[in-house]
Amino acid sequence: MAAKRGFQDVESRDVFGQRRKLPKMFRVGLYARVSTHDQQTLAMQNRAMREYAARRGWTITLQVREVSSGAAKREAREKLLEAARRREIDLVLVWRLDRWGRSVTDLLATLQELEHLGVGFVSLTEALDLTTPAGRAMAGLLAIFAEFEREILRERTRAGVAHARQNGKRLGRPATAALHAAEIRKLHRAGVSKSEIARRVQIGRTSVSRILGAKS
Repeated sequence: MAAKRGFQDVESRDVFGQRRKLPKMFRVGLYARVSTHDQQTLAMQNRAMREYAARRGWTITLQVREVSSGAAKREAREKLLEAARRREIDLVLVWRLDRWGRSVTDLLATLQELEHLGVGFVSLTEALDLTTPAGRAMAGLLAIFAEFEREILRERTRAGVAHARQNGKRLGRPATAALHAAEIRKLHRAGVSKSEIARRVQIGRTSVSRILGAKS
């Protein structure tokens, strides 16, 4: 199969703690991202990555570009991950780590998925290659940082809850059904059945009955 794709297997190498055959010619997917307010570096990222892939003798199978804020869902990145899941690429190449991950936790989660799939990851700016021993050591540090980040968020959440309680604030989200109370009563007066009301406002029939003061 490898020969038909134009690849030649070379000696096994320990990648992410697993032994597998590495193709002589990698199929690489490129990922470039810029913020909505800074799109000037997009061409620069792509050019640098393409030149690097050419120097390494890799075949560029897929190239995706994304323009989004740091917190936004990265749909183009998901396309690249889907290609990795379908085993269409052997390696992901990014310009910089913060272009790929929304946070340390998000970065680690995606790197762990790629590891599980046997797909390599290289960040050009940081000279980070997770198919090498040094790169795997860096991945271990990222895991520590991710746990540190999660602990900080937990501490902030606990502190925020304690502060709110001290100030007599009600915690938690408002009940979804209660937000539709006026609409539910209006539909009921118009003769709409409880089941149909529940379907229209997308809540449970029991919640509808409770608001109307009747048994389900």
